[in-house]
Amino acid sequence: MSKIWVNGCFDVLHIGHIRLFKYAKSLGGFLRVGTDSDERIKQNKGRDRPYNNQDIRVEFLNSIGYIDEVVVFNSDEELENCIKTFSPKLIVIGDEYKNKQIIGQEHAEGITFFTKVDNYSTSSILNGDKL
Repeated sequence: MSKIWVNGCFDVLHIGHIRLFKYAKSLGGFLRVGTDSDERIKQNKGRDRPYNNQDIRVEFLNSIGYIDEVVVFNSDEELENCIKTFSPKLIVIGDEYKNKQIIGQEHAEGITFFTKVDNYSTSSILNGDKL
């Protein structure tokens, strides 16, 4: 059974996230999703985030049938350690990360890029942008 890794904030779930999970699950048998801690999201996105706290986000993610396991990380080092320990066949990540350094990529057999769905993003949703 192939192991697949996906990570992100997943602060406000939307159709882009669901399609990402569906796609990632189709690539292997076991999908582990890493999500940023509340503290990490505040550091990276600002004091008004996350919109949904860590416990709620984990509960949402655990309720999605494509996802087999959810883990929380608080730093780049923790993220890399989670990926190293899991040793996935593939990391699936948004195509906006093409040509960028991807944390933990050396611990996976490969990287697969996922194209953003109709420009959906949590930031756009929270800003009230029309999609």
